[in-house]
Amino acid sequence: MITQLNGRLVSKTPTTLVIDCGGVGYEVHISLHTFGQLPEDEHIIIYTHHQVREDAQTLYGFMAQVERSVFRLLLSVSGIGANTARTMLSSMTPHDVVQAIQTDNVAAIQAIKGIGAKTAQRVIVDLRDKVTGLLDEGEISTTSNNTQRDEALSALSVLGYPIKQTQKIVDTLLQAEPNMPVERIIKNALNKL
Repeated sequence: MITQLNGRLVSKTPTTLVIDCGGVGYEVHISLHTFGQLPEDEHIIIYTHHQVREDAQTLYGFMAQVERSVFRLLLSVSGIGANTARTMLSSMTPHDVVQAIQTDNVAAIQAIKGIGAKTAQRVIVDLRDKVTGLLDEGEISTTSNNTQRDEALSALSVLGYPIKQTQKIVDTLLQAEPNMPVERIIKNALNKL
C-alpha cells in the first residue's frame, strides 16, 4: 500500500500530478481542492490512497490527511466510487462536505454532478456518525496558513491550555483574519480563554 509520496513535482494539471520519487514517476489523481493547495516549489509531500482493482492500480493524492480521510469515508458509501468522491472534493472543501453531512444538507450534496437525491441521502445517513470525530478533533481547518495556526497552538499548549479548546478559538480567529500574526493570535486567544 502506497500511503505517501515525497519527491519532485514533474508536472501538474487540475486533475493529475506526476511526482518523481527516486527516478520513478508516479501519476497521482487529485481533486481541485488539492490542486489549489499545491506549493510553488518543486519538492512535494502528498498523502495518497492506493486503489487496486483487477484492471488498474490508481493513486489518489491529497495535500492534507483530513481530505484523504473524507475521501476514504465517501468510498465506504454504496454507490460512491473513487471518481465520484474526487468530484465531490473538487466541488466542495472537505470541511464543507463534513458540514453538509452533519447538517443533513441533502441539497448541497445533490448539487454535485453525478449525485442524485437517494445517493445524497445515503451519504448523510451512512457517514453522519463517522464524520463527527473529524470536526471535534479539529482535524479540519478552514485556514489557509497552517504555520501560523500550528505555532499559536503550540505556544498555547506550552502555556497549559487544552488543545481542543484552543483549536476552536484559533480557527475562529483565523477565519476572521487569515493573515493574523502569531503574536496577535496568541494574545486574542488568551483573552477568550
